[in-house]
Amino acid sequence: MESKQEITILIVDDTPINLKLLQISLQREGYSVISASNGLDARQLVATHLPDLVLMDIIMPKESGFEVLEKMQRNPKTNSIPVIFLTGNDDVSSKVKGFELGAVDYIVKPFNTTEVIARVRLHLKLSLATKALVQRQTEKLKQIHDAQAAMLVNPSDLPQAKFGIYYSSLFEAGGDFYDVLQVAENISVYMVADVSGHDIGTSFITAAVKALLQQNSSLIYSPSDSMKMMNSVLIDILPEAKYLTAVFARLNRQTLMMSLVNAGHPPVVYVPVNKPAEFISARGTPVGILSDAYFETCEMKVAPGDRFYIYSDGLLERAQSRQVWTALTKELLPFVEEMRNIPIHDAATKLNEMVCYYKSEPDDDIVIMAIEV
Repeated sequence: MESKQEITILIVDDTPINLKLLQISLQREGYSVISASNGLDARQLVATHLPDLVLMDIIMPKESGFEVLEKMQRNPKTNSIPVIFLTGNDDVSSKVKGFELGAVDYIVKPFNTTEVIARVRLHLKLSLATKALVQRQTEKLKQIHDAQAAMLVNPSDLPQAKFGIYYSSLFEAGGDFYDVLQVAENISVYMVADVSGHDIGTSFITAAVKALLQQNSSLIYSPSDSMKMMNSVLIDILPEAKYLTAVFARLNRQTLMMSLVNAGHPPVVYVPVNKPAEFISARGTPVGILSDAYFETCEMKVAPGDRFYIYSDGLLERAQSRQVWTALTKELLPFVEEMRNIPIHDAATKLNEMVCYYKSEPDDDIVIMAIEV
């Protein structure tokens, strides 16, 4: 069975003879050719056909080649299409401007069709190689994303822990992490962490944090002790400029005591059954920065039905607003008050919906954990 590979080239020139000459030459090489005689039509054809390469004049009616290329670069669907300019102007300033806008090459008129075909072939090869590289990287990151997701515990796995979760990774290698452990029949450990960065190395750090949490959540250690031991290990293994913020919580449902450690993370929201919602004040340094890091433990007497919300900064922060979470946390209290009757398994997702309704789409990873005593 034969496999046909169609490669489409868009030619844009307001001189009919140039269009015809290029069309015949390229079609003889097996390429599929579409053409336009002005910039506006060219941009519409690019959006409709997504050609593999564009040969384009610079000076044209309606929109110049520079204008078309600039608009192509703004569109994520077209900004990777290679553009070769055809021009009768061989001055350096025009070439520099074209390259700055994203053109891959220049061919000066009057052109030789043999040269045109050679340059077209070269840039198609480069484009194909780049796409293959991106595809391989995407597949690797997808595997990392799937591996990260497989590490995350679901509320149905630990029903006695009574928690709900919302988790959204903006990139394949997410920086946010959470875990829940049942360390005794009536004692649950909860952790939400945010690792700096979103590169591949981040995914390996989250795996290490999960392992360290399991190793250092023994009943003989206080939450502060657990964080100190995790910090001492991460100081040695984290790359330079990498660190994490985190909340470590241990809930004893028999004694009705909640113990919290906050390591530079957004404050935990506490919703008592019979009192207004409030923030829990606990001080601590981010993990993985200082060998003598300080982690304060907040001990609280709680009641059945009380709730806690632990979340990452991506819930509140938006890059366009240029505001960090420290200036935005008060927005959460009215929302959690409205959610008192929402089942705990749905509460985290509902909180995200309410926040996003009043904000733009998130531009960072988000973890929200809702816990009920």
